[in-house]
Amino acid sequence: MILDAAEAIVLEQGFAALNARKIAMKVGYTVGSIYMVFANMADLALHVKARTLDDLSAQLLQVPDKDAPQVIEALATTYLRYASQNYNRWRMIFDHHPECPPDSFEWYRQKVDHVFQIVESPFTKLGVPCADAEKKRAARTLWAGVHGVCTLALSGSLDVAGVDDVEASVILLVRSFIQGWVCQFQTNSYAQIL
Repeated sequence: MILDAAEAIVLEQGFAALNARKIAMKVGYTVGSIYMVFANMADLALHVKARTLDDLSAQLLQVPDKDAPQVIEALATTYLRYASQNYNRWRMIFDHHPECPPDSFEWYRQKVDHVFQIVESPFTKLGVPCADAEKKRAARTLWAGVHGVCTLALSGSLDVAGVDDVEASVILLVRSFIQGWVCQFQTNSYAQIL
């Protein structure tokens, strides 16, 4: 009930509006009751973020299993749609609270890793002869780019750059990245350029 109320506040008003008093009013509890369940607001926020990661994972897992490049494209566009439809929840994942660093909670790190594992999985099917660590790095690097496009688009900053089709931009980024990444292992020319 507390998490549902906190999530509703984030959805409606954003992460900055989340506080114990608003949650207590929404559920009919005292502020002190909230702290009987959660250590502090940072702990509560981390649990709301975890629920968002679970929801995002569930959405990404709905992508049909096709050939790897198509799956990666579909994951990227699903991520973009999720972010635009759940902006305040999605944005909250990336807001850090100083009292409760996410790195200190293994259970939370596992949820973050689960999202990345979904994204990394199709990279293993691209047939690139490299170590798993390199595939993981490639997947996470591409995802940083996809996330950047999402962030700029949803904040309205891509309009300034004249980008009017965000989904097409995400697909272009994915296709270009995959083509370049695969190509570097198929020829020696990339290594010679570096």
